[in-house]
Amino acid sequence: MHSAHTVSVVREAERALMARVPEGALMRRAAAGLAAECAGLLPRVYGAGVVLLVGGGDNGGDALYAGALLASRGASVRALAAGRTVHEGGADALRAAGGRILPFAGGAAEEAALFDADLVVDGLVGIGGRGGLREPHAALAVLASNAPARVVAVDVPSGVDADTGEVAGPAVRADTTVTFGTHKPGLFVDPGAERAGRVRLVDIGLGPELPGPALVRPQAVDIAALLPAPGAEQDKYRRGVLGVRAGSDPYRGAAVLCVGGALRTGVGMVRFGGGRGVADQVIGRWPEAVADLRDPQSSTDLSPGRVAAVVIGPGRGTHPANADELRAVLDSEVPVLVDADGLTLLTGGGGGPLSALLRERAPQTLLTPHAGELSRLLDVDRVDVEARRLEHAARAADRFGCTVLLKGSTTVIAHPGAPAVANPTGTPLLATAGTGDVLSGAVGALMASGLPAREAATCGAYLHGRAASLARGGAPISASDLLDALPLAVAEVARGRAV
Repeated sequence: MHSAHTVSVVREAERALMARVPEGALMRRAAAGLAAECAGLLPRVYGAGVVLLVGGGDNGGDALYAGALLASRGASVRALAAGRTVHEGGADALRAAGGRILPFAGGAAEEAALFDADLVVDGLVGIGGRGGLREPHAALAVLASNAPARVVAVDVPSGVDADTGEVAGPAVRADTTVTFGTHKPGLFVDPGAERAGRVRLVDIGLGPELPGPALVRPQAVDIAALLPAPGAEQDKYRRGVLGVRAGSDPYRGAAVLCVGGALRTGVGMVRFGGGRGVADQVIGRWPEAVADLRDPQSSTDLSPGRVAAVVIGPGRGTHPANADELRAVLDSEVPVLVDADGLTLLTGGGGGPLSALLRERAPQTLLTPHAGELSRLLDVDRVDVEARRLEHAARAADRFGCTVLLKGSTTVIAHPGAPAVANPTGTPLLATAGTGDVLSGAVGALMASGLPAREAATCGAYLHGRAASLARGGAPISASDLLDALPLAVAEVARGRAV
């Protein structure tokens, strides 16, 4: 599990550590790790052209000291200074090793230096940077992002908010980010994650000073440890029975995909509740499912029945009868996943009875919105949600007292009082109709198997992303392709558990 900490926590940990080590030790450790990563990206260090983009803070100092180490091995190192001052000790070290420091004035010669370099190191702004880059930092960020050389960012790409991943204006687009002490949340959450490239962590001894993380990014081994494994004594009921309330006459496919996602992820039984036409289509595709004819527009009993968890919402409709069904499900004593039309019904409540049920219910509840749905739940602009995904997912989790899985380029999972989760397996291949219905079924199956909502969402999102990559070897997919690939993703994770 990769852990990430906010800037304020990192700063406090750094102060505690610096009080116990010789002056400058942390910067030397960081610079040594940065130089080693840079050297590994060059075909050879001797004779290579390296350009450092440096601001006046410690981030620029890290770059200058690393440049001095590369220069001592024969690299031609030039630093372009974005301001009037640079880190004094780092500048002295670079000059002593044969490097040069030039002020950046936006001239053709400086641009040519960037485009002739073998490697560009971004040390413009550190983890404390907030808001958009100002000139000349912004101009240098644009030049670096367009340069043909590989770009290495120091700690975090300049222009990316280290805590949130927000990008407010020009920002460096790095191929590799070398971060120090611990990961930063903005390196794992888009749009910042997309700017960070490959992230490499350099240990500078900060670990013992750090509290629990603000965000985690699971690896396959973490999913393997969480994923339920069928036991010899289990039967279909002990493995979990999932109730699915999805689909309607106009959107029958949503029910088929949701039920399929559950069955292919692993659950003892699926009880589908819906109208005759939808139920026939579900059973026609998945004869192992059990159909209960509970159409919200004609049934008097809308309770979930004898199930371990319920998924409600995909393609279900927003008729007043659907609101009655959602209320009956939320009134139950079983874990509930609310998606799609179910989220629209919550939004229509305007903070009224349905929304209040979320805060009042004791069983686990999971909401799985995309950015547009979350913007309506929180009454904010969608662009704000997409710019600060982590912040808004956490706000929704706190407001409604439940787990929130925010779908998108980075799927973020928030739960009150727990570290947020950034899913690492997301792929643009999932940006197609119906994939969210499959995800709801997959996560619902894990909830029915006994996983808490946060852990079920973490495992389901990871498997969903891997399934998309495995389905057709990276070629375009449809949602139906995920149904055959989900068992492959589960098996891949399970093999890691067996090693």
